Amino acid sequence: MFPLRDDIQSESFPFVTILIIILNSFMWMYEISLGPRLENFLWQYGLIPLHVVAYDHFRGGFIGNALIPMFTSIFMHGGWMHIIGNMWFLWIFGDNIEGRLGHFKFFLFYLLCGIGASVIHVMSSPESRIPTIGASGAISGVLGAYLISFPHARVLTLFIIVIIIRIVEIPAFAFLIFWFVFQFISSASLASVQQDAGGVAYWAHMGGFVVGIVLLLLFPKKPAPQPHSRPALSRRW
Repeated sequence: MFPLRDDIQSESFPFVTILIIILNSFMWMYEISLGPRLENFLWQYGLIPLHVVAYDHFRGGFIGNALIPMFTSIFMHGGWMHIIGNMWFLWIFGDNIEGRLGHFKFFLFYLLCGIGASVIHVMSSPESRIPTIGASGAISGVLGAYLISFPHARVLTLFIIVIIIRIVEIPAFAFLIFWFVFQFISSASLASVQQDAGGVAYWAHMGGFVVGIVLLLLFPKKPAPQPHSRPALSRRW
């Protein structure tokens, strides 16, 4: 299930959303340029739960093992599909949350969602030695905020089920609730087959989603556009 676009027009030019996409893209290109040095870079700036929990046992202390990686890890990615998927979701849903919060508050919101997601990931896997990277936790916060702000928006969605390919228009609340349930089921399945192996940090996704909902409720914001003020999508497929 992959979103193609929504039916809500941005209330202002989303330059912070674009800036975040550019920052992530530059970081990814820098990672590619490192070649064999990339592994050391990931270990230094990725978020390693064990290093956060037992920061005083590792070189760098709290700043080097917890504080800095909380920020740097949310701008790093592990592959082309990883960054393209994350940035696409941010482009689809981020502009409208930026419009509600305003530019500066949106950037602060994004960082706090990423940090909150990282904290929850550390709590879920405190003994993990695997570096965690990616903007997924922060973007999950954007999705949570979108669920609260625009539940009745329409999302044009690509479904691929084996050989069946469909493009359908579904309510945002259905898309986002399905996304969250999928994270929960995938997390349970992953936990049953591996304990300390690499993979997707599903708890970071779910944690970021919840953090995004809470922060949106706390942040000053503009009223969400009413359904009648939004242009409809083109004909359903």
